Amino acid sequence: MKIRIISVGKMKERYWKEAQQEYSKMLSRFATVEVVEVADERTPEDASAGEIRAILKKEGERVRAALKGVDRFYALASEGTQEDSVAFSLRIAREADSTRSLGFVIGGSFGLAEDLKRDAAGLVSFSKMTFPHRLARIILFEQLFRAFKIAHGETYHK
Repeated sequence: MKIRIISVGKMKERYWKEAQQEYSKMLSRFATVEVVEVADERTPEDASAGEIRAILKKEGERVRAALKGVDRFYALASEGTQEDSVAFSLRIAREADSTRSLGFVIGGSFGLAEDLKRDAAGLVSFSKMTFPHRLARIILFEQLFRAFKIAHGETYHK
């Protein structure tokens, strides 16, 4: 299975990059994972609602371009469904049976454009709390690795 993670904004800190590389390496047994970082828009101080909509639209266009070739995608969003790791593993296993490529989209400072969320196969939330997109990406990597371990009947710490 091919997985493409599309993230608005760049991961700059070495420790996040190292964590991502470690999980990518562990995941490589189960899937080919590609990360695409799309540029985030500069945000003016005290941005108006209209400016925020324009920012989300521009970032959304970049995300859509990065989704080309992906069969189905999920959006990470605070209002999404929260699942335990076993349920997430079952979702990934079903997707692996029915799609060749799966995408996950992580928004920027203001989240994701509504049309992207509407077009997603589903909205996934890891918590009611808000995480920076860099940390959300690492959590996604970890949960994907855990999902494949569960699906393959392999032990993984609880």
